[in-house]
This record gives sequence, structure tokens and C-alpha cells, in this order.
Amino acid sequence: MKKIKKSKYVQTIKKEETSRWKSLMPLIVLAVLAVAILAGVMLITSSDQRTLTSTSGQTSGTQTSANQDTEEQALEKSDATAQSCYADIEIENYGIITVYLDGEAAPITVNNFVELAKSGFYDGLTFHRIIEGFMMQGGDPNGNGTGGSDNTIVGEFTDNGYANFLSHTRGTISMARSSAYNSASSQFFIVHEDSTFLDGQYAAFGYVTEGMDVVDKVCADAVPIDGNGLILSDEQPVITSITIREAEGE
Repeated sequence: MKKIKKSKYVQTIKKEETSRWKSLMPLIVLAVLAVAILAGVMLITSSDQRTLTSTSGQTSGTQTSANQDTEEQALEKSDATAQSCYADIEIENYGIITVYLDGEAAPITVNNFVELAKSGFYDGLTFHRIIEGFMMQGGDPNGNGTGGSDNTIVGEFTDNGYANFLSHTRGTISMARSSAYNSASSQFFIVHEDSTFLDGQYAAFGYVTEGMDVVDKVCADAVPIDGNGLILSDEQPVITSITIREAEGE
């Protein structure tokens, strides 16, 4: 049988195809490597986000966990000491809110609040900022969020390096401040509904034991004039007095 000879034209096309694939091979390899690197970067980013999410939450109340124990070892315990006690905050036409002040969790903050209360600093001041479902804030001699006492104190919260794990749940009392961590002075707020996103950023120093119905009423009656919760000066609930009482068994 006679062999059929391949056409020179066919042979030329195959040579050109082979040559083309050889020239494209480095580009294909680079493309595969780029895809692999991109996949690796996305995996690392996703992993980092999960880590941040799992470690950024704060523990509520007095509950403890392995993560909290580790954090406590890395944070400072204040050298200051304070006696835990009760504060009776009397609000004109509303009643009394009784707050337990935790001297162990935030001794500097408690001492500052107690000293101001005993000196009569808060008498006649108001709650100038009230947002129902969030908090009621007071203790500003200017009545608009710009004032304070003559002193500022260190911020006893975890973002500032202090081992204070009180959570901003309903009824927590905490210190207001500016963007500066160590700027708290006299202004404080009482949490109306759980606001745990504040944990680690503000110095919580106690919690309401009696009188949450008063907090509810004050917040329900409030008519803010702006989105920041500012109340008209003649409508701001007045603090008649704050009386400090020793905690039994302390």
C-alpha cells in the first residue's frame, strides 16, 4: 500500500501551533500563580477578621472566661482603693435612683464621684442629654455637655489599659468623656437599655439596684431637640441631691 505523505501546509500549521503554545506557557504559569496568591491573601484576610471578631467582645457583668483571664493579666489594676458604697440620686418630681458603686472595678472613678457628691457639687445640676433606649446623662454645670468639675481623672477601662470588665447593660452607671481617654470629670450617664458596644471604652463603675422605674420614666418623658439627645434647659430633670451610703458588709 502506498503511504500518504503529509502536506507541507499541515506540517507548517502544527509547527506554528506548537510555537504559539510554547510562547504562551509562561503567561499561563504566571496567571495560575496570580490566582493562587490572590486566593491565599483572601484566606488570610478572612481568617484575621474572624480572629478580631472573636476576641473584641467584652464580658457582661461579673462573668469570667479564659479570654478575660488572659486580658486581666495584661492590664493594669489601679493602685487606688475605694470603698464600695451606694449612691441615692434624687431627681425632682421623679424619685430616687439607688446605685451600687463598685470600688473594686473602678476605684479612681468611684472616689471622684463620691467626693463630688459629698461636696454637694451635683445638687441642682441636671440630666441634659437623654435618649430613650440608650441612656440619660447628667452632672454638667453648664447643662449642655461642655462642662465639668475642676479635675479630670484617668479612664478606667480596658482600651485605656485598665482591667475594668463591668458591662454597659441596663442600669449601669458610667462616666462620660470627650475623645481623650483621660478626660472624664463630673458628667456621668445611666444606661437605659443594654449598650454593650460601649464596653472597654467608657469607665462603668456601678449599677442601679433600685429605681429603674425612675430611669424609664425620665427617658420616656424626654423630648430631645436634636439627634444627640440634648434637652431644653427648662425641661432638664433636676438632680435634687446625691447621698452616699456605706454598703453593708463592706
